[in-house]
Amino acid sequence: MERRTIGAGALAVGAVGLGCMPMSWAYSGSRRRGDESLRCVNRALDLGASLLDTADMYGPFTNELLLGRVLRQRRAEAFVSTKVGLLVGEQHIVANGRPGYVKRACDASLRRLQTDVIDLYQLHRPDPEVPIEETWGAMAELVRAGKVRALGLCALGARGGRRSGASLYDGTLRQLQRVQQVFPVAAVEAELSVWSPEALWALLPWCETRGVGFLAAMPLGNGFLTGTLTPGEGFEPDDVRARHPRFTAEMMAANQPIVAGLRRVARRHGPEVTPAQVALAWVLAQGRHVVALPGTKRERWAAENAAAAGLRLSAADLAEIARLPAAQGSWD
Repeated sequence: MERRTIGAGALAVGAVGLGCMPMSWAYSGSRRRGDESLRCVNRALDLGASLLDTADMYGPFTNELLLGRVLRQRRAEAFVSTKVGLLVGEQHIVANGRPGYVKRACDASLRRLQTDVIDLYQLHRPDPEVPIEETWGAMAELVRAGKVRALGLCALGARGGRRSGASLYDGTLRQLQRVQQVFPVAAVEAELSVWSPEALWALLPWCETRGVGFLAAMPLGNGFLTGTLTPGEGFEPDDVRARHPRFTAEMMAANQPIVAGLRRVARRHGPEVTPAQVALAWVLAQGRHVVALPGTKRERWAAENAAAAGLRLSAADLAEIARLPAAQGSWD
């Protein structure tokens, strides 16, 4: 697989990585299978999808434990990204950016992942009660201690109820400017897909001009851009899409022209090419510093996603995708 670099330290990873969250969190619980997830991770590594993206809150904790079972045997082949800063309660999630907690959480993640070092340690969400410089400073100490190789920041996207447009990531950009004064940012993770392109307007250029890697979360639009979901089919209550305004039956039907456009482009590249692969190739075409992180728990989809790294879209393909209608339904 094509390799891309993250941050000034030139950390090399496959252009397509593996988002591990669906194996333990946010999507249909009844469809989770530990053995199937392990096969998925191993297949991704076989194909060069080396960046494994997880977080201590996924499960909570069980996602890191699952990855640890693979890393025990294949650590040298993997680039491990995990996150800190969120605590999961009975019915709520709260931020914790206190320096002491960050250091304890890192040690716990290292134990669960069965590794001596985390390649990329990301701040999942800033704590409104703690200056972000203090949290970031504690994370920087972990780098100096040899427990972490590089630091990243997750950007809260359009689901925060904020205005759409170029101002969407203004708050994140201010936070990035502040933490850059403490310790270099190696990567920013944020949503980017054909139906959620907002990061292109300000956040992606900020990363590109500073040599910061961009990790594209949800590049398949929570599965919608794969073309495998049926409007009105419904979702299990624990599935985040059950509460997502773009996944009502009405909005899924209204947004089918986006999938149809991706399918048209796919057909031009051959009968085996899928809309999902076109969606991922579009993400990768947004810059050499962009890494796509499609999430899955199935070996089949991991292989299909990895193959998208070899798909090259033409200027005509990109122009056709740019003309697709904007997605209907939002969090605002």
